[in-house]
Amino acid sequence: MSVNVKNSPTIEFSSFLRDPHQVLGLHSVPNGGKVIRLWRPGASSVYLELFGKTAEAKQINSEGLFEVEVPESTTWKDYKVYSQSGALNYDPYVFLPTFGEMDAYLFGKGVHYQLYDVMGARLSEQQGVKGVKFAVWAPNALAVSLVYDSNFWDGRLNPMRELGASGVWEIFMPGIAANEKYKFEIHTRSGHLRIKSDPFALFTEYRPATASIITNVDSYVWKDQEWMQKRAQKNQGAFPMNVYEVHLGSWKRQDGHPLGYRQLAIELAQYCKKMAFSHVEILPVMEHPLDESWGYQVTGFFSVSSRYGTPEDFQFFVDHMHEQGIGVLLDWVSAHFPTDGHSLAQFDGTYLYEHEDPRKGFHPHWNTYIFNYGRCEVSNFLIASALFWLDKMHIDGLRVDAVASMLYLDYGRKAGEWIPNVYGRNENIEAIEFIKHLNSAIEKHFPGVHRVAEESTAFTGVTHPLERGGLGFTMKWNMGWMNDTLRYFHKDPLFRGYDQNDLTFSLIYAFSEQFILPLSHDEVVHGKGALLSKMPGDDWQKFANLRLLYSYLICHPGKKLIFMGAELGQWSEWNCLDALPWDLLRYERHAMLHHFFKEMNHFYHQNRPLWEYDFDYKGFEWVEFSDRSNSVISYLRKSSDRYLFIVHNFTPNFVPEYFIGLRNVHAIQEVFNTDREEYWGSGKINAKLEIVQEKNDKRIGVRLQLAPLSTMCFEVQFVF
Repeated sequence: MSVNVKNSPTIEFSSFLRDPHQVLGLHSVPNGGKVIRLWRPGASSVYLELFGKTAEAKQINSEGLFEVEVPESTTWKDYKVYSQSGALNYDPYVFLPTFGEMDAYLFGKGVHYQLYDVMGARLSEQQGVKGVKFAVWAPNALAVSLVYDSNFWDGRLNPMRELGASGVWEIFMPGIAANEKYKFEIHTRSGHLRIKSDPFALFTEYRPATASIITNVDSYVWKDQEWMQKRAQKNQGAFPMNVYEVHLGSWKRQDGHPLGYRQLAIELAQYCKKMAFSHVEILPVMEHPLDESWGYQVTGFFSVSSRYGTPEDFQFFVDHMHEQGIGVLLDWVSAHFPTDGHSLAQFDGTYLYEHEDPRKGFHPHWNTYIFNYGRCEVSNFLIASALFWLDKMHIDGLRVDAVASMLYLDYGRKAGEWIPNVYGRNENIEAIEFIKHLNSAIEKHFPGVHRVAEESTAFTGVTHPLERGGLGFTMKWNMGWMNDTLRYFHKDPLFRGYDQNDLTFSLIYAFSEQFILPLSHDEVVHGKGALLSKMPGDDWQKFANLRLLYSYLICHPGKKLIFMGAELGQWSEWNCLDALPWDLLRYERHAMLHHFFKEMNHFYHQNRPLWEYDFDYKGFEWVEFSDRSNSVISYLRKSSDRYLFIVHNFTPNFVPEYFIGLRNVHAIQEVFNTDREEYWGSGKINAKLEIVQEKNDKRIGVRLQLAPLSTMCFEVQFVF
């Protein structure tokens, strides 16, 4: 098909669709004068406002091209066009490209770190006219059109312009404002038509609808300047960090529905202050179609989920948390994306964001696609997503999900189901380089922001600096500690002595990386049971074990994370569609456990030995780790000026006189005991301890009473 244009050569229709601006808009003609060309397929008449008066355009061919001849002095400002909705605006085909040559160059190199400002739909002012600039990457498409509310989703009306080899298609639409819904209509080389949501959308319809929504994320007036200024300095030094992991949709609900971002901000900040949590870590709030994916099947990598409100509501959430002294970490997913047809999958009719070969491009575990990290534009898309949340949403850190699946080509695969790298090994070199690039970009643009890896293998150097060959994360989830610890606690205390190594092994590697110790959502779903239900024994022992577990977490070197609900003594597994069972606090034992969690957290923050040297051997020293018969371990946690002596008894046995060799003790005092009666313990506290001396006055240890299933913390002064 061709487009016959008066006073111009015939233009192939495919060429017209790739660059409609060469035909449409205001153009000079060879014999003098100018012509306005409008594209209205299916219309019998088209009107415009010319020099302030209504004029009718003449149809010049059956495809839908209309023209108006005008004087040579006419400019684009002299006319406006009526759209199908009746609105009168400037002609979109008279505006210069909104995606420049430098944008294209940086994007092609994978280093456009503000890509989120130029791609997608962004409110803008071009040539003095307000509207929205649209840009989408679809390099293999035959044609791309904008479909939106005001053109009644007719893909024939607003073809977009392809900007050369960049593969980016763009158009500026004057007069459009926020809240307009839109998508992109993509004509593939195979002859199919795909209606796609915007990969760079800032907001999306409430599920199950999938249209992108124009919004402004730059209008919110932030009040957290002091927090942001101090954040980098604070995170560079020694700092306490106990994270409350939260799924926003099920923390609390009202009339069966999740709370909104603004209500969550008020209630969650108040709760975290009361319970002395330093940070919240939110399961992904990027837009996702399925509630049961908990947010880990992301379709909107720049889009705040509409389940809980608008982007501005989410900005208020972060702002208020900062105002109350609570940091906000966000789960961020770069390991995979879902196969939903409206999203990234085969976006322009080809395997664009993903690998074509399923041995590299498809996750058998999750039935999802894997990003093509070796493609510059794809890695740029992901890095821009990470930077977007740090920039526009003031997030204090990203926890990168499923890093292990990115690092290894054979992750979750059998022999023959994966392709070795160029060295014949299983490391995903492209993904490793992407991760290093990601962490380098974050460190450069947002120094002091936490970069946390959920990495479950023994991959070397996850938190080592890039200049020393590491991946550049600032922290790594200690999955080994978590697995060993929960396996140990699941055992009957009668037999725990045989598995003492489950407690001591973690200290062999505890300082090889900068670890955070997680008791996360993954441990209370899919038949694993709630933390309380994992504990052996009768109810008293279950509660005592849970207090022991959490206090062991608090005292062990490394930062801390616990999933919501554990502090209530939740019996049932977490269900993302139900609120936490807050009514449990009506019962005395659960209220006592909740009180214990609060007291333990405050104790943690008030005692520097528990966090000052979390990542350094000088903050820890074993005292006794081989008492298998009693299942007791003890150690020192040290700060620059104080010592805490920690004793854990992992059996329900009460030992009224228990000797521990601890030399040169000058004074010792119990400062915390999980067996206190106010926590529903047995009350076996150490009001007074005996310092054991030899005849020559050499101090060789202490004698204490060993409370059952408990952690005892002692302030110690030494004489050297």
